[in-house]
This record gives sequence, C-alpha cells and structure tokens, in this order.
Amino acid sequence: MNIRRAHPEDVEAVRQIVQAAYGHYVARLGKPPGPMLDDYRQRVADAQAWVLEDEGGPAGVLILEDGDGGLLLDNLAVSPAAQGRGYGRALIAFAEQEARRRGHAAIRLYTNALMTENLALYGRLGFRRTGHVAEKGYERVYMAKALP
Repeated sequence: MNIRRAHPEDVEAVRQIVQAAYGHYVARLGKPPGPMLDDYRQRVADAQAWVLEDEGGPAGVLILEDGDGGLLLDNLAVSPAAQGRGYGRALIAFAEQEARRRGHAAIRLYTNALMTENLALYGRLGFRRTGHVAEKGYERVYMAKALP
C-alpha cells in the first residue's frame, strides 16, 4: 500500500472510486452526496487530492484542504472492492500525519447526518462533534480531533 499525491492521469480513477464508494448513499439521501459532484480535475490541480494504491492500482482517495482551525479532511473514499482492508483507517492516519506536518493542531471533517456509520466510525477514531449545519443542500455534521 502506498499513499501519494494524485496526478492528472489519476482523475478518472479518482472519480470512479468516489462514484463507487458513495453510490449506495443516493437512495438514502435522495440525491448524490456532495463528493459525487466534486471537480476532481481541479482538486488534483490544486494539490488537494491523494491516492492510496495497492497491488491493483488506485484503491482509495483523500481530499485535504488547509483552513482556519486545522486541516479539513474534505473527502475520504475507498473502492468497495478494497473495503475491509484497513485502507480507510490508513488514509485517516495519513491525513492526521499530514496535518501535523503542516503545523495544524487539529484535523476537521464533516459527513452527512444520514451517514450514521461514518459518524460512529469517526467517533471511535477520536473525532468529536463540533457542529451540525444545513450547507449546500445537505445536513452536515462537523467533527474535529485535536492532534498531539
């Protein structure tokens, strides 16, 4: 397993991973989740996209944004075929390491309020709820984790 910055030639693989990882939420939310609508060509150009590769090629995606209050983990997606291998946790650990490297004291994220399994997972990983807002047509729960 290797995590590296995404390159322009990764854009289509990134889109495919995101579509596959979030597709099952469309029925629950009644519309595509925000990450399915993102401009990954721009994310790659802005150096915000990371790819997790395994022996089969790209298997996970991470979108990180610098901002006030810490690094924002804007999106994390693992291909359904690669789920259950610890890649999601590896991407979160990488994001925390990257936040420290950039001098941030915290890492932030958000997820849709209806994605209850994500809320539970992030809680188990030490993230605490910091807000609940209606934003861009979605009910989002914001969470943060202080970094040692």
